[in-house]
Amino acid sequence: MLPREPSLYTVKAVLILDNDGDRLYAKYYDDTYPTVKEQKAFEKNIFNKTHRTDSEIALLEGLTVVYKSNIDLFFYVIGSSHENELMLMAVLNCLFDSLSQMLRKNVERRALLENMEGLFLAVDEIVDGGVILESDPQQVVHRVALRGDDVPLTEQTVTQVLQSAKEQIKWSLLR
Repeated sequence: MLPREPSLYTVKAVLILDNDGDRLYAKYYDDTYPTVKEQKAFEKNIFNKTHRTDSEIALLEGLTVVYKSNIDLFFYVIGSSHENELMLMAVLNCLFDSLSQMLRKNVERRALLENMEGLFLAVDEIVDGGVILESDPQQVVHRVALRGDDVPLTEQTVTQVLQSAKEQIKWSLLR
């Protein structure tokens, strides 16, 4: 058997399911499960295999799955069967810890649904196209907060636009 080439594409999917196994969030980074029907079947399978166990790692359908549950949520990070579990676990812990900080330790279904934008931004900061970008929750929370401040011009009030313009003029004169 030939040795595998190392790859930056370590994450195949990030999932968050509720305590009934229904999808709250799912992001697939490759075409292992190309249709929504196949994805939902995989999610049901993964939930049925993991929701009653206390372990953190499972091998399922030729994939490595690391997971964690909290109150009424199940968090999953999925990689290929030859993927390093510690790398996948770092992604899982970073996501969970970031959400925990963003939701002020209130990591449960309702709070998550009210803050889906933060979840989307956090996952995008941690993983991009299957490549792990960040594993430090402090950095993720900081970047999500910065991106949240970038309100489009159309949604800013006239006062905010004028204040921003004044600041820019002031700084350009002080240089």
